Amino acid sequence: MESENKLTIWGFLKGIVKAVIGAALLLQALLFLIFLIVFMGIITSAMTDAGGGSSQTAQVPEGAALLLNPRGVLVEQAAEVDPFEEALAEAYGASNPAQIQVHDLTKAIRAAADDERIEALVLDLGGLMVPSVFSSKMQLVVQEIEAFKESGKPVIAIGDYYSQEQYYIASHADDVFMHDYGAILIYGYGRYRTYYNELLTEKLNVTNHIFRVGTYKSALEPVLRNDMSDEAKEANLAYLNVLWNDYTSTVEAARGLAPGTINNYANNAAEVIGLADGDLAQTTVNVGLVDQLMSRKDQIDYIKGIVGEDDDEDGFKRVGYRTFLKSVDDDDDTDAPDVAIITAAGTIVDGNAPVGVAAGDRIADYLKDAREDEDVKAVVLRVDSGGGSAFASEVMRTEVLALQEAGKPVVVSMGSLAASGGYWIAADADEIWAAPTTITGSIGIFGMIQTLENTVSQAGIYSDGVGTTDISGVIGAGLGPLPQEFSDIMQLSIEAGYERFLKIVGEARGFSRDEVDAIAQGRVWIGETAKEIGLVDELGYFEDAIESAATLAGIQDDYDVVRLESSKTRFEMFLESLSGAAVRHGFIKADDALFGGTEGLEVSGLRRLIAEAQNEAAFYDSFNDPNAIYARCLECEPAR
Repeated sequence: MESENKLTIWGFLKGIVKAVIGAALLLQALLFLIFLIVFMGIITSAMTDAGGGSSQTAQVPEGAALLLNPRGVLVEQAAEVDPFEEALAEAYGASNPAQIQVHDLTKAIRAAADDERIEALVLDLGGLMVPSVFSSKMQLVVQEIEAFKESGKPVIAIGDYYSQEQYYIASHADDVFMHDYGAILIYGYGRYRTYYNELLTEKLNVTNHIFRVGTYKSALEPVLRNDMSDEAKEANLAYLNVLWNDYTSTVEAARGLAPGTINNYANNAAEVIGLADGDLAQTTVNVGLVDQLMSRKDQIDYIKGIVGEDDDEDGFKRVGYRTFLKSVDDDDDTDAPDVAIITAAGTIVDGNAPVGVAAGDRIADYLKDAREDEDVKAVVLRVDSGGGSAFASEVMRTEVLALQEAGKPVVVSMGSLAASGGYWIAADADEIWAAPTTITGSIGIFGMIQTLENTVSQAGIYSDGVGTTDISGVIGAGLGPLPQEFSDIMQLSIEAGYERFLKIVGEARGFSRDEVDAIAQGRVWIGETAKEIGLVDELGYFEDAIESAATLAGIQDDYDVVRLESSKTRFEMFLESLSGAAVRHGFIKADDALFGGTEGLEVSGLRRLIAEAQNEAAFYDSFNDPNAIYARCLECEPAR
């Protein structure tokens, strides 16, 4: 009887277990079915978007505010990103900050000024990162904001706090609001580098073989010295002072502050903050940087009073700038003659690499396409590069000359950087336009090879062998010494490259060899000084260069502006549209989110190490000149 009871209980328990398992399987099946239905809906929506269907049309509410809320690093041209690699990087927390194309921001602001649906411009800049050397990019945004204000529509800046660069842009708003626990830290501009000559030569016994020409070519100083040379300090301080003077005068003019206000705020911060009893936020009001301190809710409520409430009743009526751009007609190519825009942005490398670097072959192909296109009558070459491969620079310069031989004027518009190899490809242009804060020049050449024969010998490792020539030992260089004959060849090649650089600039700019040498030697110049010494023709911005190119071609009365760049494949368009479809289905936050701060821009610990390792790998991979000769301004590039 007892055994029968045990069997009955055991059978009952097994039945419960089976029921639980069955219910779990049924629930999993239902969840999978729901997921499949939703996923198919997103895919269908994305396919419609990619195919140009009706859902691609962006919805812009009537009477809305355009929300300019970029989250990432401001750049000239964003690098191409593999969506699968990016997703994997994000999963491991090692993804780099997004890149924000400055021309996307300016285009959105310009279009909004004349758009009857837009009633105001709101600047939420908490997630924008701007390296100090990119001052000219901030100026492009500021110019469009000032033009927008002429429409009579208000511009309001909101935020929890403002970085120095974020405030440069925000200061041009009609009203600047900040959280009452916020702050604005303005500290000026500086150039500080890490020097590790002692580590390499004394601790690790690395042998540096340096080949260079130019008193001011300080790119290699970190491996040659333990401090910054007097020549580098002189050159760096010269352009930093121009950047700082532009910052202070621009902000003071925008805010109606007395000259010297910003310098006093930066140089006497402790004293100024002490007058507000240590209250950083109140200090910004006292100085005149901020109009009013408000909580996030009060900032939102203020804008609600201008444009009204959104449908969800949790914010003001708005449209994110990315969504708004989708509603702007891009089809500007009519039957009028064309001014073609070609962009050389990033480190100059040899070959046909994707956007993100200035690949010599890819950009040369664009220049060739412009030469062969009968509709293109002039070219604006937008250069935003600190240089790189001398060989790739020459490949691009050759195509510039071919364009001119075909009777098509070439105007160079310099971005934030157009130095070293960036100047190499610009020198022969019919006109060179630079912003007052463009960093250019750095006319010099260098090469470097590091060998580890002294390092590995401490561990009992040596390299030895035989060869058929005096320089065959270069095959074993690295773990073995570099043959002196090869070192002599490298130095001769570097010197010849420098002389060629001088000749290119001299013939293009009408200077003698010695005149070029006097302003070369690897020295960096700021835009306004570069004009004074003849390295550039005019001070101005992108639009100025376009107008000038049209005038040189005789088509100034009627012309179209077209960009020559690789078009996206249908698959790339599909992948891009997935995010838009996911937003509409509520799985991803829309691009009109407020007060994003620096979310995703600050990482720590292992994530930071992984991201830095990726950056370092990309940095060394960019040194791919076939002759190992570089015209590159490392000292004027943003810190990696």
